[in-house]
Amino acid sequence: MTLLGDPAVDPAVPDTSAWGGRHAHDPTAVRDDDGTYWLFSTDAFSEGPVRAGVQVRRSTDLVTWEFHGWALPGVPSDGAAWTGAEGLWAPEVVRVGDEWRMYWSASTFGSRTSAIGLAVAPHPSGPWEDRGLVVTSRHDADGPNAIDANVVVDGDRHWMVYGSFFGGIHVLELDPATGGALDSPGPGRPAWGPGWLVARRARSVEGAIEGAFVLPRPGGGWALVVSYDSLFSTYHVRVGVSSAVTGPYVDRAGRDLRDLDADPATVGTPVLAGHRFDGGRTWLAPGHASVLTDGDVQLLVHHVRDGDDPTRHEVQVRRLVWTDDGWPLVSPQPWAGPTESNDESSWPSDVADLVGTWEVVTFAQSAASGVTASHVVEATPDAFAGVRALGAGRFVGTWPLAEPDAPLHAVVFPSWDAVRGRAALSFAATDDTGRTVFGTRTA
Repeated sequence: MTLLGDPAVDPAVPDTSAWGGRHAHDPTAVRDDDGTYWLFSTDAFSEGPVRAGVQVRRSTDLVTWEFHGWALPGVPSDGAAWTGAEGLWAPEVVRVGDEWRMYWSASTFGSRTSAIGLAVAPHPSGPWEDRGLVVTSRHDADGPNAIDANVVVDGDRHWMVYGSFFGGIHVLELDPATGGALDSPGPGRPAWGPGWLVARRARSVEGAIEGAFVLPRPGGGWALVVSYDSLFSTYHVRVGVSSAVTGPYVDRAGRDLRDLDADPATVGTPVLAGHRFDGGRTWLAPGHASVLTDGDVQLLVHHVRDGDDPTRHEVQVRRLVWTDDGWPLVSPQPWAGPTESNDESSWPSDVADLVGTWEVVTFAQSAASGVTASHVVEATPDAFAGVRALGAGRFVGTWPLAEPDAPLHAVVFPSWDAVRGRAALSFAATDDTGRTVFGTRTA
């Protein structure tokens, strides 16, 4: 691991002593065998020049983060020569056997002359060894932009999900033995994609899609988690599902995530967008999410901006849950660490458990961007007459916690109310129109 420099001696090294989870952008998290969590993120610093090499943080609870250093001494020479990048973006870290593999992206804003490279290490703390480029792209050629790697393991086949605004999201097959592209001309020599196209957006919205992550669905198939819209203001997270890693992926309404004919604001099912609970912080532009599977719990790891100062970004972790019919949803509350209950068998299993006062945020299919303010719903016993309990926190039916347009598939689970500083009950739900709702019971 490249250790921290002394900012008093080297002005290129910022003072990171008070960073914690601030300045973490495009994060991904892993857990080592000792139970320590390691966070890898883009070379980003909202208050000054970038220091290149992939930022690394560590934590024991996924709540408090300690800045640890940089994985690499700078942009690897092949990546710098190809792209002219001054920093590395959106690292993806996976374990294959005894080897940890880090896929980094090199590019510059507004260009698709980009590259994804590979470094390997015996442990998340390093030392990391550069293994060259995996896939590249050129600005003057059609196809995807070679950034934002995500590695998916499907039995004995490995895949890389990658791409962004230019050309959409693609899937390329990897060589499990080397971590390189399967059609690479040799170790460390990059492939020229593109692979399978799985998601894209229209030019009318600047093709604004990036930061894809694919994970297995309970019972089979795959879910694609991806970010839409403007990085600094209307960024938000949508999902689609497929029977195969290579797609096609569809949203709750059955729309293909490659559809360029539909209204681009309606394709993809929103699960997280800018929002504000009464008395709490304004969370702006959450996105570029990865998913950490840690035993029986799954967690969405993403960055988010401060609504009072949009230049400030930080890492945030939220519980990811699955509806009865296999759709991923996200908690309305940030993860609180060891106080969270992971035993789904103890989650609410009776409709009577849902009665009370709830603070709710609704993300409409066509307006899941910007900042949505919460509203209060009083849920009486009679209001749940159309809801069925399915056990382990799963419910289905017409809820009083949202406009009764269509039956909601909901998950109800214990959480920590970050505004009131106490244990609470939260829920997340979606319907076949593409609307998503989440909220927390306050009384």
